[in-house]
Amino acid sequence: MDRNDVRHAWDDVAETYAARRDPSGSDADLIDDLLADLPADPTVLDVGCGDGARTLANLPAGAVGLDFSRRGLELARETVPGARLVQGDMTALPVADDSVDGLTAYHAVFHVPRDRHAEVYREFARVLRPGGLVLMTLPGGSFETVRRGWMGGSMFFSAPGRQATLDQLSAAGFSEVWTATADDPLGSSTEFAFARLA
Repeated sequence: MDRNDVRHAWDDVAETYAARRDPSGSDADLIDDLLADLPADPTVLDVGCGDGARTLANLPAGAVGLDFSRRGLELARETVPGARLVQGDMTALPVADDSVDGLTAYHAVFHVPRDRHAEVYREFARVLRPGGLVLMTLPGGSFETVRRGWMGGSMFFSAPGRQATLDQLSAAGFSEVWTATADDPLGSSTEFAFARLA
């Protein structure tokens, strides 16, 4: 699937995905750990915010939700009425350099082709202030596939593997990485990474 196909796929499944996700859970609790490590009144960017219930709704006022899907952002507007929302692609974030303290990317990066993940992490590093922190899903396997019938539609998934992802974060300038395992929105266990920009 090309990037336009992926965007349209998300528009098609956004409502079903929002309805099937549990808005609470231990991966949402990780946001408290992120916020405890950020300055007071931080600016946080939620990349791949979708309907906003899982991450954006738990972030401080003034957080920015970014998503590829227009329908996802419409749902986020209903879920988190006061949030600032932006449509964009994580390979070229429409966000100024050194402008955010923290960044979340839950179940998001693996919808970008794995040969472009390094670009995504460089973009994360570009928009973060020095010492800024990312909290993101850490894919465990190496895969690239289109799952037909996913949430009633088709969806693209791609990842280079756990170690390759950690290496890409390091190459992008993240000097400290630690992980935690938590429940994901659909009820399975997922590893997450905290990554601090040097």
